[in-house]
Amino acid sequence: MPQSPAPKNSLRTSLPGGVWGVVATPFQGSTLDVDLDSLAELVEHYQAIGATGLTVLGVFGEAAALTPEERRDVLETVVESTTLPLVVGVTALATRPAIEEVLAAQDAAGHRLAAVMVQANAARPETVIAHLDAIHRATGAQVVLQDYPLASGVSISTAALATVVNACSYVIAVKAEAPPTSVAIAELSAAVEVSIFGGLGGQGLLDELVSGAAGAMTGFSYPEALIACVRAWQADGYEAAQHELLPYLPLINFEQQARVALAIRKECFRERGLIKDSGVRAPAAGFPEVLRPSMHVHLEEAAAALGSRTTVGSI
Repeated sequence: MPQSPAPKNSLRTSLPGGVWGVVATPFQGSTLDVDLDSLAELVEHYQAIGATGLTVLGVFGEAAALTPEERRDVLETVVESTTLPLVVGVTALATRPAIEEVLAAQDAAGHRLAAVMVQANAARPETVIAHLDAIHRATGAQVVLQDYPLASGVSISTAALATVVNACSYVIAVKAEAPPTSVAIAELSAAVEVSIFGGLGGQGLLDELVSGAAGAMTGFSYPEALIACVRAWQADGYEAAQHELLPYLPLINFEQQARVALAIRKECFRERGLIKDSGVRAPAAGFPEVLRPSMHVHLEEAAAALGSRTTVGSI
């Protein structure tokens, strides 16, 4: 299918660029109950370090493992603990359950809800458009369109994504997580007039920025590094951004290990004192203890880099 042209001189809203922190859902104890106190401390940290906004109940937030009541508790805690705008993830690929999730998010988050993040649920653009249209008609919500085949099981071409965005004026951003992300972001940036964000733990952030990304919408145990990188890119370009991110790249790579990435990142958060417990719910795999020595090396390097940047910035 040919790539549809971007609309010109449009008044379409676009999600603000920067770093939207993807929030983990902390659990506690052997029962893995939601730890709302840790959640509050975590999102307060994101606000303190300058995140643009928060993405809640995404894949990293283990939303699919939460009950509807727990999802409401998580959203209400985030709303009470920060003043940041929110993007709320929708786990359902079918239209009617997705609408129910969006209505629940609107009820819990109110005016703080900047958009809901809906996954592309089919390869054919007309199917995705019908899905999004039904959601928007029922809820009026603005949409971040997420292309994350690892989570959704759906592969859609970049040209088809552009067709969807240009057909749906309420889509205000795309989260592009189908590798190679820098290629997809470059093609989308040329075809649509909304913000494009990378994810995947920041692994491709530098190349994504060069390709036209507005920032990152992802989780990482040192989100300070992502924020510094994007700000440096916006102010001074590639070399400045590279300088900010380079010391953290070993930890970024370490966290993104297949099947255990979630557990690793939550354990890193726990080691940093940002959450009390690093438990994950099935089907996620737990933290492999054999990786603890490597994790400590990477965390020490990241802490030293952050300390150095903080010291220089305070002079």
